[in-house]
Amino acid sequence: MRRRGARLVAVLAVLGPGLIAANAGNDAGGIATYASVGAKYGYQLLWMMVVITVSLVVVQEMAARMGAVTGKGLAELIREEYGVRWSFFSSGSVLMANLGICISEFVGIGAALNLAGIPFQISVPIAAVGVWLLVVRGSYKVAERVFVLMTIPFFAYPVAAILAHPKWSDVGTAIIKPHIQLNSGYLFLFIATAGTTITPFMQLYVQSAVVERGIGPDELRAEQLEVASGSIFANVVASFIIIATGATLFVHGDHTVRSAADAARALKPFAGRFAELLFGVGLLGASLLAAAILPVTAAYVIAETFGFEKGIRHRPREAPVFVAVITVLIAIGTAVAIIPGIPVIKLLVAVQVVNGILLPVTLFFVWRLSASKELMGEHANGPVFNVLAGLTVVATSSLSLLLLGVTFAG
Repeated sequence: MRRRGARLVAVLAVLGPGLIAANAGNDAGGIATYASVGAKYGYQLLWMMVVITVSLVVVQEMAARMGAVTGKGLAELIREEYGVRWSFFSSGSVLMANLGICISEFVGIGAALNLAGIPFQISVPIAAVGVWLLVVRGSYKVAERVFVLMTIPFFAYPVAAILAHPKWSDVGTAIIKPHIQLNSGYLFLFIATAGTTITPFMQLYVQSAVVERGIGPDELRAEQLEVASGSIFANVVASFIIIATGATLFVHGDHTVRSAADAARALKPFAGRFAELLFGVGLLGASLLAAAILPVTAAYVIAETFGFEKGIRHRPREAPVFVAVITVLIAIGTAVAIIPGIPVIKLLVAVQVVNGILLPVTLFFVWRLSASKELMGEHANGPVFNVLAGLTVVATSSLSLLLLGVTFAG
């Protein structure tokens, strides 16, 4: 038992910002999106997950590399290199977007525990207190290890997919053979899948977390590996969500998913109660992880923008603004999430719109700052990587802007 415990500690010591940030993107809204993709189009969009995984690795690697080389968060670098106005715009957008997503995460916590018969008016406040104590009263090492442990429930999705008995030959064909439709429903889910897989808060968190962890240029290679493996793991999990719902809801003609909790319930008639239970466990873990990461990310951004003390390692009296931002976001998220009859879908759409505005700005700064020889020295983007990063930024930003157009056009 001691040897197993020692091995677990060793694994947790290696894992960190990359795994946490990538899996926090598989939040309640993300799960609902992937479940909708599987329910409506089966396995047809699995090929896209391969392309998105490459893009996610590129973007996350740039953010982690900047944190390790400069020792500064993204918001702080934007302020220093591009001025206060751009920094204020970026920070304000992050705060609004993170608040909306934070609310949806607490809604996800309530929905997941409601599957076990626990009223959301009870489960959400208890979860909020637990999250607050973890990120405000705990040390950074403890918080990070808990965040890593919160990724364990994601293994429930591959098991749920296996229990759904998909036709694996069809899955393999969908992964290697692109299938594109030109109707509005397919387009919307195509864009939404890209938007929910690569979100601005992930880059902001991973860079600030690398700085707080004290990772420097000497440890850069290990951190790049951790970021890449974390991104791949997160998107494999997302793919299994699509497979699970595709093998049940799509095959049986149930193409409508209004939330991740709906997807969990819908699995029961076709894949059994254990699949429903596992899907709910995954939803709970995803929502708890994102509910902790989002307020911390917003606190990093505000503190870096205005030059305040920051970091989970600090007590409230040492970093009052940092702690205040975390507290306010958790409090508002909890208060709104326990309102009966909250329009969850409208909330998620509004959050997507804000994220759509923010993502091109954030990705542009990540790309240009990581390519700066003055800032990054020998660790700046190489020619080939810079082209790949530029294409990733242009493609992802175009999809986000297209999502805005589709949303405003109804």
